[in-house]
Amino acid sequence: MVPDLGTLPADDGPLTFAQRWERSVDRLFGASHAFDEPATLLLVGVVVAALAAAPVIFLLVDRLRGLDEERRAELWLRWRSWLVLVVLIAVPVLLGAAWTILGVTVLSLLCFREYSRATGLFREKFASLLVVIGILAVGFATIDHWYNLFEALFPLTAAALAGFTVLQDRPEGYIQRVALSVFGFAMFGCALGHLGYMANDMHYRPILLLVIVAVELNDVAAFVTGRLFGRRKLCPHTSPNKTVAGAVGAVLVTTIFVTVLGRWVFADTVLDGTVRLVILGIIISVVGQLGDLVLSSLKRDLGLKDMGATIPGHGGLLDRFDSLIFVAPAVFHYVGYFIGFGLDQPICIFSGARG
Repeated sequence: MVPDLGTLPADDGPLTFAQRWERSVDRLFGASHAFDEPATLLLVGVVVAALAAAPVIFLLVDRLRGLDEERRAELWLRWRSWLVLVVLIAVPVLLGAAWTILGVTVLSLLCFREYSRATGLFREKFASLLVVIGILAVGFATIDHWYNLFEALFPLTAAALAGFTVLQDRPEGYIQRVALSVFGFAMFGCALGHLGYMANDMHYRPILLLVIVAVELNDVAAFVTGRLFGRRKLCPHTSPNKTVAGAVGAVLVTTIFVTVLGRWVFADTVLDGTVRLVILGIIISVVGQLGDLVLSSLKRDLGLKDMGATIPGHGGLLDRFDSLIFVAPAVFHYVGYFIGFGLDQPICIFSGARG
């Protein structure tokens, strides 16, 4: 899917490091290009408008239906947290690909920290260190635009976890610590890493913003439609508050959003078609809800309400970004099948490898 672009632009041989760097600098650090594409400005405007409208909606709901003090305080706390989260998410994306990839790598490490503390894996120092090294390697492969290494890191890291931990000579609990480690890397190194790899495309900003906004809208739509129309529970033992009506409502709302906004994001590409955008919207909604249920299942198994307390009103980072972890690879490969990511950009920017 990713050809050897190190040789495409020059007929007289591979690009030098200076040539690769010069061609990549705008994508990596080109903050001045943040709003070159109208779709980026549109999506930022949608987010700002939603945040501005939220307090008005809270006041209307409180006046019409009445909210108890606890629910009122929770809503305002969540809104204030979202003001901070939006800045922390949007600023790296707008500043450039390097900051986006760094942000995703830091998020991956922090999510793994929450996971390892919740599951007790943090006590296995060596296995945890191997996962951290794997996540950092994913970050390097991403910013280097080295797709072959990026794809190889999951089996290589899984093999390292299974093989090197044997040298501890502790057969008791071997299966558990290896399984927890591999699952952790699969989620926070491999799956979430796809979000960062999208930044290797020159048009990554509107794509990333569309995905992130759609995932969060999906959560809100499931909650609202579930509260309004929900009767039958979706997975009562895993997540008692989720309903079939909420799941269906989320699919409808998210699919409409992606189909409408996707016409601007993917304008003049083969994805600029109703059927393909509808499928993309369904993928984001369904996979996002499955990601949410996966984390709920983990928490039920561990006997936890939240995976952490990093974000006031939301719980931990995993409680907020669980859906995005699973959506990232699904969107990456669906969009990649049609238009690819960074196919016109130099690869192996820093390593100079042959891809």
